Amino acid sequence: MCGIVGIAAQPSETLGNELYEALQVLQHRGQDAAGIATWSEGRFRSRKGMGLVRDVFRGRDIQGLGGSLGLAHTRYPTAGAHRDELVQPIFANAPAGLALVHNGNLINRAQLIEELRIKDMRYVDSGSDSDVLLNVFASELTRELHGRNRGDLNPERVFRSLDRTLGRCHGAYAAAMIIEGGGLVGFRDPRGIRPLLLGVRKNGAHDEYMLTSENVALSMLGFELVRDIDPGEAVFIDCNGRLHSHRCSSERSFTPCLFEYIYFARPDAILNGISVYRMRMGLGRRLARTLRKRFPDQLPDIVIPIPESSVIAAMETARALGVPYREGFIKNRYIGRTFIMPNQPQRRTSVRRKLATLNQEFKGRHVLLVDDSIVRGTTSKEVVRMAREAGAGKVWFASAAPPVRYPNVFGIDMPYADQLVASREGTDAGVCDFIGADALIYQTLEDTLDICRELNGEIEHYEDSVFTGDYREALITEDYLNDLGRERARDTGEQLQLI
Repeated sequence: MCGIVGIAAQPSETLGNELYEALQVLQHRGQDAAGIATWSEGRFRSRKGMGLVRDVFRGRDIQGLGGSLGLAHTRYPTAGAHRDELVQPIFANAPAGLALVHNGNLINRAQLIEELRIKDMRYVDSGSDSDVLLNVFASELTRELHGRNRGDLNPERVFRSLDRTLGRCHGAYAAAMIIEGGGLVGFRDPRGIRPLLLGVRKNGAHDEYMLTSENVALSMLGFELVRDIDPGEAVFIDCNGRLHSHRCSSERSFTPCLFEYIYFARPDAILNGISVYRMRMGLGRRLARTLRKRFPDQLPDIVIPIPESSVIAAMETARALGVPYREGFIKNRYIGRTFIMPNQPQRRTSVRRKLATLNQEFKGRHVLLVDDSIVRGTTSKEVVRMAREAGAGKVWFASAAPPVRYPNVFGIDMPYADQLVASREGTDAGVCDFIGADALIYQTLEDTLDICRELNGEIEHYEDSVFTGDYREALITEDYLNDLGRERARDTGEQLQLI
């Protein structure tokens, strides 16, 4: 899961500043690395590095990043570990200067690397999905321009190249790309798993355009949301500022990622017409209903969220139950999101660094802790222990998401089942015992999907494979999942048990 930005605007010395500001509000989507690239006066200029956005860029770095076309990226790694050469934007120099930022995973990456080497005569040594995606497009654009001058580059040839690119690349991807002498391109995989939105801003008589992962970046820079890019659609803003669009894939199986709404996106985001805030409110109401059914004669004394992505659900749970809501954990905002840290030891040690308890809220009380989800169980186990140490008399734990039992292959770091506590322990009772709670309440998948349908009835299906194991992809087999687990374990140094 990453945050991406692409801007096509009137030439400006402040373009780098705008890209930096956009990355700041997308920092929650990745904290491993960040990068910016701009196109100006016939050349790319870039700055990128490992770390948080504020640590990668200094004032002097931003000042040299003016131009009319720009890309920005904040990285959350699911493959390739933490290497400088994997930081985006990434570049290619044939058949034209190309730069790309990408969010997602390719599930046929190994096959594409071999095809690129043998058929396309392009060598990809990084192993990065983004590098593969860029090289596939570069190869297809080379075919399209064969025997022609670079001046013959036009929207039709770009779109035909993308038709073939999307036909070859399977998985999840939302991407923005600069083509030297061409313009800004954005495209989304045929299932629309990862989000990509288009915004517009008036600059005198000119329209300026922005592509990004969440609308919060649009509003930050004064762009108005136009719409979500459709699944399998590409848009192209040429160097004259004209917007072109094209459907690259006839496949119609729109399945946006359900976990975006539960955890990753900011509460003020609106993705695929669904308000993340309203979604999380609905999760809280359904949790309260489930809890009342299970414990009709008992209620907790207070409801406490595990900050911050569970706050909205916890507040609505407390309201629906008629129980006081309290913030019993104080978050150190200078510690990153635990879930997206690169390995288990870092996640485990960061929990207590990130959270401190207000003991007076726990002492002698029956506490309901609410979190957005339970994935590895690391945070859940630690906060239950902290609640007991603070004096809680009884600790119930509620997950606003259903049990996460299966690996994710589309850009979320859930690469093998034995790291997922619901899969490893096998039963809800086993998970409850592992995290040390007195009771465990999970959201049901049916309730979760019902809330989505209430907010946007036009979307029939969601990418919910982490809950169901249904990947809707023939390429994803048990062997594929085991290979993915081995690769990620090798990158992180963690141990795994194969499926």
